[in-house]
Amino acid sequence: MLSADEISGRDEDMMRLLKENGVTYNIYGDPAGLNRPWTLDIIPFLVSQEEWPVIEAGLLQRARLLDLILADIYGERQLIRHGILPVDVVYSHAGFLRPCSGIRLPGARHLVLYAADLARSKDGRIWVVNDRTQAPSGSGYALENRTAMTRVMPELFEGLQVRHLSPYFHALRNGLNDIAPHGRPNPRIVILTPGSSNETYFEHSYLSSYLGFTLVQGNDLIVKDNHVWLKTMGGLERVDVILRRMDDIYCDPLELKEDSQLGVPGLLQAVRSGNVSIANPIGSGILENPGLMPFLQPIARYFLSEDLLIPTIASWWCGQPKELDYVLAHLPSLGIKRIYRSPTGTSSVDAASLSARQLSDLRDRIKAHPSLWVGQEKVDIASSPALIKGKIESRRVLFRSFLVGTSHGYEAMAGGLCRTPSGDGNFIISNQTGGVSKDAWVLSPERVRILTVLKEAPEKPEPDYIDMLPSHAAENLFWVGRYTERVLGNARFLRTVMQFVAEGNKLITEPTRQTERSLLVALTRYSYTYPGFAGEGSEGKLGHPWAELRDVLLNGDRAGSLKFNFLQFHRAIHEVREHWSTDTWRVLRIMDEEFRQDIPLSHHGHLQMLRTLDNLITFIVAFIGLNRESISREQGWILLDVGRKIETSLLLITLLRTTLVARSGDAVEYHLQQSVLMSNESLVNYRYKYRMPITLGLVLDLMLFDPNNPRSLTYQVNRLKVYLKNLPKNPAVYWLTEYERLILEADTLLKLADKNELTLAGPADKEYRVLNDFLAKMYGLLSGIPDVISKTYFKHELAPKI
Repeated sequence: MLSADEISGRDEDMMRLLKENGVTYNIYGDPAGLNRPWTLDIIPFLVSQEEWPVIEAGLLQRARLLDLILADIYGERQLIRHGILPVDVVYSHAGFLRPCSGIRLPGARHLVLYAADLARSKDGRIWVVNDRTQAPSGSGYALENRTAMTRVMPELFEGLQVRHLSPYFHALRNGLNDIAPHGRPNPRIVILTPGSSNETYFEHSYLSSYLGFTLVQGNDLIVKDNHVWLKTMGGLERVDVILRRMDDIYCDPLELKEDSQLGVPGLLQAVRSGNVSIANPIGSGILENPGLMPFLQPIARYFLSEDLLIPTIASWWCGQPKELDYVLAHLPSLGIKRIYRSPTGTSSVDAASLSARQLSDLRDRIKAHPSLWVGQEKVDIASSPALIKGKIESRRVLFRSFLVGTSHGYEAMAGGLCRTPSGDGNFIISNQTGGVSKDAWVLSPERVRILTVLKEAPEKPEPDYIDMLPSHAAENLFWVGRYTERVLGNARFLRTVMQFVAEGNKLITEPTRQTERSLLVALTRYSYTYPGFAGEGSEGKLGHPWAELRDVLLNGDRAGSLKFNFLQFHRAIHEVREHWSTDTWRVLRIMDEEFRQDIPLSHHGHLQMLRTLDNLITFIVAFIGLNRESISREQGWILLDVGRKIETSLLLITLLRTTLVARSGDAVEYHLQQSVLMSNESLVNYRYKYRMPITLGLVLDLMLFDPNNPRSLTYQVNRLKVYLKNLPKNPAVYWLTEYERLILEADTLLKLADKNELTLAGPADKEYRVLNDFLAKMYGLLSGIPDVISKTYFKHELAPKI
């Protein structure tokens, strides 16, 4: 028996675990809801061993029925012809897509995936509240919930004999294999996601890693010759099965929503040609129509000669006069739904929560288009214990169960995802309105071994599938590398500048003032935060720099600022979240929280800013170190480190040009050279190697030509040569690629450089002209490499692989 303090402690452990694992749920239209931490109630929802077989049988029946309805609506339409289903229920629904008529999947059934929202009324009966058939979400969250619960509350599983979830995911893999075109034995399966801004993107990434399927976005795929191809760094690979996680109309801008930026042009024609299968098939959103619910009982008798085992919540489709009159007469006591979800807001409303004017407006809208509305009885949902802010309270619960179809029939997950409302009085239960999740435990009459992972290893993959990184993932890993170094480089130089400005014991001399001005101007040019200290109005900022320095640090809307670059880094990280370990997510979370803090511009504000920079630098270095340990040295690592090395090179060249090229007095040049070494963590190396005062020639020797200094330009170029040589290329081509020529020219320029000439300048010269010309040439060569890599691997349309 756990005490109240123990339960509270376990709950805190749960929240910390989910946060550190990076489990998130995005809320549309809410800036604060982007990557909102997932919430899980530590008290599970229990389904008894006597209750589950009844629920399971009803769900299996309902899945079979909806599969038959889907085939009929896009096939012979017998239900409409025989008057069992009113024509307006189908044709007035936005989910009915005429281009999908006549399309069949190769497998035994149309509806591969199905989810049902169930509610238990206070009298103990189970009701179906919603059907989810387009791209049912939640199975990945259910698995993550179970994993977290087994870690935090393991002793409860031992005593209660909770059935595990892995059989469902075995069936999912088998079901997707079954629908592969032409019976291919080892099909190429991908998960199609709208991207990192989608509300359930965490789940897409999570299932990709768990099931071993490649996570792709629409621009990763291309249709050629009525086949779907995946763009990879090694060329185009044929795709057999797509597990889609986006709504129907976004899937193909050629035949459906023409302005969709998420789908694949020509996808429907590839499906129509029988060369690719999609789960669920495009057009299955018609089954989410609540207008179908009043007719499911007669449809079950027509197709199955059976009554529904689990009743549907009482519903009245307003397209019929009698039902319309009933809904209008009882409007305040009903839940009202549009037959399809509105893109601008919720499709469900509790009429009892509306004011008199709102109720009148709703009545007018229903009368204007009655076929678009359904009235539903409000089931008095039974409550379940929930831990709310440290106290156990009663909350109503919706239980979402998941089913998958295989060649042998449907299989239901022995568990699922539960949701409770954010407040006790809420009728609508939804994650978008701030609901809290619960784990669903189906109890077993016999002892069950705790298991939340797939018991069997997947079939041996095709050799061509190994290490073939999708182009979209490759591009984002490349930019993760670039933004990692951009954030690190900017943070270090900004810290160096702030430390010099804030130094309290320095002598206020003309060289000191000149050094400070040079550093501030260099910061603007280095970070591209113009006008800053180098443009119009700079004189006032140079005299009182702290407001501008704070803005360069914390203004996320200012291009070039440290926070702006961090947000770009953060976005790229989430685009390829399946590549990061748990420890990496912990570091990322702390970094993100660090930048959420506001720093007032006060007398001691600069100390807080410096502390923020110190912490950020530490976390970025930790992120780099963790990736060195956890990422396999394959294409992902190569692209990540290529991005890092290119950005390090360009930043170093920019820093040298903005600080060391201009001629100044000896004292100023000394301080600027010292700042360059400090910003590149090379001051200790310099002292250890040369054991003499800082001079320009030796600084350039260390920062440009020393092959053993990991921050030097020579070191970056040497590593880039190795990485670029290992990028995929046509084995029949023996000449150098364009990026290999560029890196060879850069390497040659470094090796042929005369170190002594770089530091030459005449008495009247205002700059080290030879040094500036050398750095400009190096910058031009190295800055051309990203464009070539992008054209070759990220935006290509190469010939298909044979």
